[in-house]
Formats: sequence, structure tokens, C-alpha cells
Amino acid sequence: MDWPDFDSNGDLPVGVHKSTLTEVVEYFGAGSLQREIIARRLTRIYQLVQTTGQVARFIIFGSFITNKSAPNDVDIFLVMEDTFDSSQLNGEATIIFDHLAAQNREGVSIFWIRRMAAIGGEQAAIEDWQIRRDNRRRGIVEVVSDD
Repeated sequence: MDWPDFDSNGDLPVGVHKSTLTEVVEYFGAGSLQREIIARRLTRIYQLVQTTGQVARFIIFGSFITNKSAPNDVDIFLVMEDTFDSSQLNGEATIIFDHLAAQNREGVSIFWIRRMAAIGGEQAAIEDWQIRRDNRRRGIVEVVSDD
């Protein structure tokens, strides 16, 4: 994938940039030890959530997909199928759907909803993650496959 240039704030241009997990890891997971560690975490999380068979959309936002040399973590927003029931999970995947446990154990911030819970529609819910805390907009990445 040809990634666009970062804007003056170090963010991707506004929009939902679709990419494979491999492309994300190759581009954003290099350049520092911290980035390599976070890329491994991202790959692990992606593999764990895929075991549910219920992932509709996998969105990455935050400092990992910026030009920051040492991002703190990776931020993920998941849209899950309406039939998803986190109470039915077993093993390591259970941690992913508990925000505090995922942050403390895996070093990732994960937010998730079911498709039916997306106020204004699924695409609008995804696009809302482009809004930073300071109300500026940034680009985000949607992982479209794991190759």
C-alpha cells in the first residue's frame, strides 16, 4: 500500500484508510523498539479477536498510526456482529473484551460495540474515531484482512 504523507500534526490525513494487517505492521511497526513491540501486540490482538468469528470491522486509531517515534500503545475500535456475546468467551480472548484488563495485561486500549448499537449507523460510529480529544480530525486505519 502507498501510505499518504502525514499531516503537519503527524497524523494520517482525515479518512478511513483501508489496509491489510501485514501492511499496517510493516509500515507502522518499524523504526523503534517501541513500535516493534506494539506491532507484535497488535498482531496478537488481531489474531485473538478473529478467533471469535464475530468481528465485523477492526479499526486502529491513536498514536501508533502517527509519525510519533515512541507511541504509548495501540488503540483499537471493534464493531462486532449482533450475535456476539462476550460472556460466552473462554481463554485469552476474554481479556480483549474487558477494557481495563486489555489495557493492564496486553498494553492496548480496546473499545467495542455490536453493529446494532452503532448510533447513526456503523460507518458513522467508525468515522467518529477520527475525532481527537482536541476535536481535530485525523485519519484512522481499517484492517480489511489478515492476508
